[in-house]
Amino acid sequence: MEDLSLHILDIVENSLRAGAKDVEIIVKEDQEADSLEIEIIDDGPGIDAPMLEKVLDPFFTTKSVRKVGLGLSLFREAARAAGGELIIESEPGKGTRVNVSMQHSHVDRQPLGDPVRTLRTLIVSHPEVRFRFCHRKNGDEDRFDSGQHKGDVSVRPRKWSKNGNRNQRIKPLTKTKD
Repeated sequence: MEDLSLHILDIVENSLRAGAKDVEIIVKEDQEADSLEIEIIDDGPGIDAPMLEKVLDPFFTTKSVRKVGLGLSLFREAARAAGGELIIESEPGKGTRVNVSMQHSHVDRQPLGDPVRTLRTLIVSHPEVRFRFCHRKNGDEDRFDSGQHKGDVSVRPRKWSKNGNRNQRIKPLTKTKD
């Protein structure tokens, strides 16, 4: 995959195939601490312990169409290439949390890509699902909750300052005509 937002898309699509109806995506960039963290949390059925041991194996998949499941293993390799790691926490009936951390300035770190475009794609493709998105970068924060904007994909994430006050809006998810 070319960038990290495509890894996010792949992991969220896995969550949705498993039955998740509420997905939270958190991207934390801290250049001072030289860290990038991506967290994807869902309310899906969760993964039991025996299955959890297998999900990072590229030759394991629950899909009947293919014989390989590369998404999580490729994301883990992208994290490792940038001095990081991928950790999965899951419990049956309680959903799954995928946490990826890496060195922000690492020469082998893939670019973040366009997580807002990824979010827009997910919202348009799965309007029945609640998507929450948070992008923290050097103390500033952009947030979006599709549950507050059902059916309106022209809404924009809100920018929040370090002290939690709303600032200006950031780039739109879609361009609208007047």
